[in-house]
Amino acid sequence: METYTQITLEERCNIAQLQASGSSIREIASTLDRSPSTISREIKRNSDSKGGYQPLYADQQGLARRWTGSKLDRNPELREFVLGRLASGFSPEQIAGKLVSSAGRSRVSYETIYRFIYAQITRTKDYRWRHLLPRAKSKRGRR
Repeated sequence: METYTQITLEERCNIAQLQASGSSIREIASTLDRSPSTISREIKRNSDSKGGYQPLYADQQGLARRWTGSKLDRNPELREFVLGRLASGFSPEQIAGKLVSSAGRSRVSYETIYRFIYAQITRTKDYRWRHLLPRAKSKRGRR
């Protein structure tokens, strides 16, 4: 089985040229050695509002959709709220429940909180993070 690779800007330029010359999706796919469904999805997903396929716009859209880290890494206000509650002795389950019930706040699952804490332990090798968890374990058991 072949591994998947992201569509490059060069391939996007080729898609735009071939599409402008009137080639079908299957012809474009065979030229680029890609699946026709991949090419079709690329054109549908990344066409601008006027209906045209622009390679630079498509590349920007593709980058914007990629994963950029956990919610707690991206949102400092939410992270401070969660860490404050953990320091006060709340469990991740209680914090997640509180966020669900309070309107106007971002929601985060308890699993996201656990993953964030364990990722901090792994990244920084600072085992004091474990004391924020109810059982103060530095490693997880089997899930």
